[in-house]
Amino acid sequence: MAGALPGKRALVTGAASGIGRAIAAAYVAEGAEVTLADRDHRVPTVADEIGARRGVVLDATSETEVDALVERVVAEDGGLDILVCSHGILTQSPTVDMPTELWRETVDIDLTSVFLCNRAALRPMLDQGAGRIINVASQLAIKGGVSLAHYAAAKAGVIAMSKSISLETATRGVLVNAIAPGPVDTPMVAGIDDDWKHSKRAELPLGRFGRPEEIAPVAVLLASDPGGNLFVGQVLGPNSGDVMP
Repeated sequence: MAGALPGKRALVTGAASGIGRAIAAAYVAEGAEVTLADRDHRVPTVADEIGARRGVVLDATSETEVDALVERVVAEDGGLDILVCSHGILTQSPTVDMPTELWRETVDIDLTSVFLCNRAALRPMLDQGAGRIINVASQLAIKGGVSLAHYAAAKAGVIAMSKSISLETATRGVLVNAIAPGPVDTPMVAGIDDDWKHSKRAELPLGRFGRPEEIAPVAVLLASDPGGNLFVGQVLGPNSGDVMP
């Protein structure tokens, strides 16, 4: 089987659209057996469209649903080699006016659910002594964003969690890393107001937002052998120059 990921068993969340769909499609093209998961009920159709193994409707905030999906993949596919957490929400609110419920919803979906997925995937990966976990964060986790304190805080948590897990698991064969994209033209970003998007484009050295298919190769690299073998607790930043660490 040709490709960078021949026969690898992958689970990609947030895979019905945007970055998650692009990563899932790239994985299929590279020879992986891919399960798509998303709360969007179109996900089985998307799985068929890109030739994935299956598409499953998932509430990633549900511990029961997350554990059951990982157990299903392991039982039906014989294991799990790659997890990509690409799901999330993006809303705007000045901090002084932010409802507590909006904060909690964002942290629940953008951070706690990523923990649930990571924890569930670690069990079979550690048992088999190998695996790759790739968590999609954001460049705003590094630099912050106006009216986006809740989102930036959750994504900063994803980065810190990824680094911490990598310290626990690298010697046991499981490598954990994060991708922190800049603004990307996706349905999620489409919901942000036009003034913000116009100002953000003007800030970017590249002068434009990214496209999902420009993020996907980073996820292929991190999941591949030998390409991703030395990445441990790293944060890769395809961000149009918005952050230069």
